[in-house]
Amino acid sequence: MIEDLEDSAREELKRADHLLYVTLKYTRTADVIKNTIKRLISALDFSIQEALEVMLSKKKIKEVPKTALLRAELLDLKKKEYRDYMDFYFFLRKIDAAEYKGKEEFRKGVTLISQASAKEKIIVDMPRLKEYFEKTIKIVQEIEEAIHDKKK
Repeated sequence: MIEDLEDSAREELKRADHLLYVTLKYTRTADVIKNTIKRLISALDFSIQEALEVMLSKKKIKEVPKTALLRAELLDLKKKEYRDYMDFYFFLRKIDAAEYKGKEEFRKGVTLISQASAKEKIIVDMPRLKEYFEKTIKIVQEIEEAIHDKKK
């Protein structure tokens, strides 16, 4: 079960990689940026669930919550060293949940503008999306390494 979650996180990262470096290269729309962010969130969801499954097997928690948001909040409470990771995860979810529009679609400078709140606009362009992708890879790898170290 745990290995399946690890594989699922990697598969989501592969899909995000393809969206970022192939699909977005030719399509250049805000929808592709949005779908890439969804894949990053999904990869983090699988990693969070994997970490909680290991904690459950070691009897550090009583159950794994059913929803992704509750799982992330539980991991944030139980593992203080993952606080920055969970802040990033919640940030990506905020971008995903917000109303958005595209700017310069079908051009080199395609940008997603997410209206997170009345006062807060989050701008996601290609360089920023690449940063998010690299950070997600780092988080998934660090969670996997921590889990494998604890298994031994």
